[in-house]
Amino acid sequence: MRNELNLYVLIVALLSMLTGCDDDFLNTKPLNEVSEADVWTDEDLAEAAVTGIYQGLGDGGFDEQMLASLTDEAVFTHAGRGINTVTESRANSDNRGWVNATYDWDDMYRVIRAANIAISELREPQFENTTQAERLLGEALFLRAYYYHQLVRYYGGVPLVSEPLTLDSEFKIPRSTFEASVNFIISDCDEAFGLLDGKSPDPGRATAEAALALKSRILLYAASDLHDIPTASSKSSLIGGFSNPELIGYVSGDQNARWIAALNAAKAVLDLGGFGYELDLTGPVSFEEAKQNYINLSLSGNGGESEAIWSRQFIEDKGDSGTRMGLFNGPNGYHNWAGNAPLQNLIDDYEMMDGSAFDWDNPAHASAPYENRDPRFYATVLYDGADWKPRPSDVTLRDPANQIQTGQYEIIDESGAKVIHFGLDTRQGPIEDWNGTRSGYYMRKFIDPNPSIIDQTDRQEVPWVFFRYTEAIFNYVEALLETGGSEEEARSWLNRIRYRVGMPAIGASGPALMEKYRQERRIEMAFEEQRYHDARRWMIAPETIGQKARIIEISGTLKPGSMVTRYAFDLSDYDYTYTPTELDPGIENRMWLDKSYYVPISRSELNANTTLIQNPGYQ
Repeated sequence: MRNELNLYVLIVALLSMLTGCDDDFLNTKPLNEVSEADVWTDEDLAEAAVTGIYQGLGDGGFDEQMLASLTDEAVFTHAGRGINTVTESRANSDNRGWVNATYDWDDMYRVIRAANIAISELREPQFENTTQAERLLGEALFLRAYYYHQLVRYYGGVPLVSEPLTLDSEFKIPRSTFEASVNFIISDCDEAFGLLDGKSPDPGRATAEAALALKSRILLYAASDLHDIPTASSKSSLIGGFSNPELIGYVSGDQNARWIAALNAAKAVLDLGGFGYELDLTGPVSFEEAKQNYINLSLSGNGGESEAIWSRQFIEDKGDSGTRMGLFNGPNGYHNWAGNAPLQNLIDDYEMMDGSAFDWDNPAHASAPYENRDPRFYATVLYDGADWKPRPSDVTLRDPANQIQTGQYEIIDESGAKVIHFGLDTRQGPIEDWNGTRSGYYMRKFIDPNPSIIDQTDRQEVPWVFFRYTEAIFNYVEALLETGGSEEEARSWLNRIRYRVGMPAIGASGPALMEKYRQERRIEMAFEEQRYHDARRWMIAPETIGQKARIIEISGTLKPGSMVTRYAFDLSDYDYTYTPTELDPGIENRMWLDKSYYVPISRSELNANTTLIQNPGYQ
């Protein structure tokens, strides 16, 4: 009782002191905090608030686990990350498997809410710099459109929230139709373009050109077979039996009209000035120039930066995960992690340099599968015998040649007997074998080849490009072909892309030209988060990303008289055998079910918002 009385006296004394002071004392704001209301009265604080909305971009596609490993581009090396749940079509509302934060439902709506607040406040700015207010409003609109596009291309139609929600708001918002969701994104893109046109923000911030590129992409998706319900239903009984098809596509209207809209949107991007790289060539460049051109494109350097319409910039000292692509994907023989290892499924799709298809039934191809291939192969993949960076100091004596070793090879030991040397970059080798590739390949694309950058410890500043000019070219070509437009024009654009990478012109027409286009898009845009969506929207996923993952096994046998004691790739000493095979199903047993055309909405979201309708094939 005494303690309670003392507390009561203390409270009364404090209240007396407060009421005896200036009333303004009670209204004093903390010196280390800024109220939400104050943010939008100051142009610098408003700028910072809009900058915060970019956090939803994460590291773009530069993650340790990449979207490529959910496709026939790559296999993820390390178990227990939820990748198999997706690739084996085991995902469900209770266990969605790996879902990256850049398209996770919760994460996207969190940044959409931040964008909605900014849009609401900036429509009637409370500071004098109206030019800056317009730019910030344009950025917020673009980012909202981008995040909604992320949701739509994974989930289909989603709840459309255009105003900041408050405690009094109705939170049980049903999914909008796919058509309404696409229209919402287009509207935001159009308004963002008008506000951003003519303004030059800092690198990495949204631009008018980025708004056009986003509009081109979403209209391309909207026109595709997956989202034309009559077409999709004819190809998938699951989609045909879905009771709410309007949530995942168009149930009425003209698909050709949608292709025309996609055509016009792509052409608007092509008409932009100042973008594109080495697209004015009249014939194929040399092999070395071709390889370097593609490296320049993937690293956004040496002129290749002119290709990027909008990108995620990285600063080495900031410590973003996106600066560690070499560590994440490089060879274990360099003390790296081999994260997303290219599959033989992808390797086989690289043409020969003369434009013909690679064929394992061709003895010349089978005996030397890494010779005379599309130069983009050499700029994208590290393969057995490929030259690479200097080995780390503790590995130098094992491989002074600095060549990738992903096979097993005979050598002569100290007693003069033949023994097997397991390559330094294999899962049987002597260096961090748990980090070895499962496919026989490593990713090279996006990894800075500068020998002074030690991927194990150093960081790089290669940007992730969300939209590049070549994507718009592909969008335009696809829409041309789908609408019965000029095949000559389509071939002309495709050949511009091929000439800069040393490949001969395409001469196909009709359905064969469409196949050539799809092949070109697959190879040119490898590991750029295109394949996952393309295979689905074209509805070719069952026979592509649903295939079993294929790998390569390599052996080197000493030629008669060869006395090699320390291995290096050498055709004068070795006969090499290359055997394509399937990945052990105990590691990953890929299977395609049509429910995988969409990502499931999580059980927690379904429970929190009972108006939500789950995607087809999920409970």
